[in-house]
Amino acid sequence: MIRPALDATALSEAVLDGQAKVTAVAQSFLERIETLEPDIQAFVSFKPLQVRLQATLHEGRGLLAGVPVGVKDIIDTADHPTQFFSPIYADHQPSRDAHVVTLLREAGALIMGKTHTTEFAYMHTGPTRNPHDLSRTPGSSSAGSAAGMAADFFAVALGTQTAGSLLKPAAYCGLFAFKPSFGLVSLEGVKPLAPSFDTVGWYGRSVRDLNLVARVLIPGFAAPEIEQRPLRLGFYRTARWDQVDPEVVHALEQAVEHLRSAGHQVSEVQLPDEFAGVFDDHQLINDCEGARSLAKEFQQHRTLLSPSTLAMFDRATATTWEQESAAKARLAALAPLLHERCQPFDAMLGPCCGIVAPQGLESTGPSDFIKFWGAFGWPQVNIPLPRTEGLLPIGLQMIGRFRDDGSLLRVAERVAADLLADRRQ
Repeated sequence: MIRPALDATALSEAVLDGQAKVTAVAQSFLERIETLEPDIQAFVSFKPLQVRLQATLHEGRGLLAGVPVGVKDIIDTADHPTQFFSPIYADHQPSRDAHVVTLLREAGALIMGKTHTTEFAYMHTGPTRNPHDLSRTPGSSSAGSAAGMAADFFAVALGTQTAGSLLKPAAYCGLFAFKPSFGLVSLEGVKPLAPSFDTVGWYGRSVRDLNLVARVLIPGFAAPEIEQRPLRLGFYRTARWDQVDPEVVHALEQAVEHLRSAGHQVSEVQLPDEFAGVFDDHQLINDCEGARSLAKEFQQHRTLLSPSTLAMFDRATATTWEQESAAKARLAALAPLLHERCQPFDAMLGPCCGIVAPQGLESTGPSDFIKFWGAFGWPQVNIPLPRTEGLLPIGLQMIGRFRDDGSLLRVAERVAADLLADRRQ
């Protein structure tokens, strides 16, 4: 069902070199969408004529020249509605593009449409299906962007992450994904949920694609060359390792052994017991900030909110400001210790999700292994692990130190090359 495709880097190079016309690139993706979208349901807003007009007027320039991009429907676009998967905002049309969409257009990207999300990027799920198995979820709130990538509807897609909404769909759909350090990418024009954690990220077909988009969306971004020596990698299981299914454990352990056989050092990392509370502190802060972010919708349109969002308000109401402040203080106190323990390593490794994509569309599964690192704002990458045909995707999470995003992408490029070497042979 899923065919290989050129990555965004190769597509843009072909357009810039005159080897491919933007109109032909657009048409090939449009044909793919026409065939598979009725089953996948990745788009909430899709206008083929508008895509063709963009392609016709394209000047064939920019870092993302002619690259088709999907945009998560909590990110404003002037030519598509932004509806947050909520009846409150049915047919809501922003007057201008979000900052990140403007940068994409200026870099030559083609905006293919708006992709399905969960209600306000929280829990209540939409209709999108996993292209690897239509009976399974594609993941949480960046589901439409991830499923569209996996179905080859575009070559790059924007998502966001507050807990696990970017990396979880990447793991379930077998994609490369990058969640930058907190605060590096502008959130102007993006609907907030929990401002302490909200971050724009993106999907690509390769690590070099992740780096290419970073150069567009993060002013002054650079990925420095790293010394060509064996990598020093730390593997952290977290206090919730018992929630990882045996299938995922086996795949991760195989990946670790493969990296060791390639000459890299992979060491087990232990953290103090205090880190076991990070998961709950993240949830508490997420609930309290989410309730404040959606206070207007709650006061004016309570009957139009889903039960899961209303439950968030119930939890937030039962939480005092002192409890929320204490949770934030605990994370702030742990951050220097985490940095100290991870400092000897080029990157950290761990599970992205403890399970493969669950059956059904109602539940997307836990995000604990992702939000542990997101609680500290560190950059994160998903590497899809090699899998026998017919098996569901499993993701390896890579984590870099805060604001050392360029180095993380360089390390991820080497790790991906070693892990995927057998697949290319």
